[in-house]
Amino acid sequence: MSTGMLTLIVAVAVALVGVAIYNRLISLRNRNSNAFSQIEVQLQRRYELIPNLVETAKAYMAHEAETLSAVTKARNEASSRCEAAAKSPEDPSLIGALASAEGALSSAMGRLNVVMEAYPDLKADAQMRDLGEELASTENRVAFARQAYSDAVMLYNTAREQFPAVIVASLCSFKEADLFEVDDPVMKESVKVAFA
Repeated sequence: MSTGMLTLIVAVAVALVGVAIYNRLISLRNRNSNAFSQIEVQLQRRYELIPNLVETAKAYMAHEAETLSAVTKARNEASSRCEAAAKSPEDPSLIGALASAEGALSSAMGRLNVVMEAYPDLKADAQMRDLGEELASTENRVAFARQAYSDAVMLYNTAREQFPAVIVASLCSFKEADLFEVDDPVMKESVKVAFA
């Protein structure tokens, strides 16, 4: 076998390995996007429940307009950040902004729950109880979606950092994916809703 033929075989083999690695990285990156979209679906569901909760609470909490307004504002901000992050889930700044907005929303919801404790009629309201159960169920779904996203990010980042994939990742601009993490300890806990 001639040197030229051997060189050609090696070049084709390297190219095939490079294409296989590239395709795997694309597959894993798409898996990240899909996992984030699952978070988005659950967060949107949560954002849709919160206005109903606020409206129901308004009837009982006439003197708590500031608290209700803070929840609404935090919900709108988180929803806006979620929409932006959904358009580009590989952008760490958008994921960070969403995590921060989610922290603010969790904090506002926590304050609302504390205030609602002072309203026994509100806690006894059937619609409020149903909304609370829906919200708690949604929080569980959000937690599961975040875990799936974290798993997908870890798999992608690990694959992209391994040799020889690190070469292909570098050449083809596969950036590291960020986890959906929040430094705020309130955000790390699910929103606790207890009306009974």
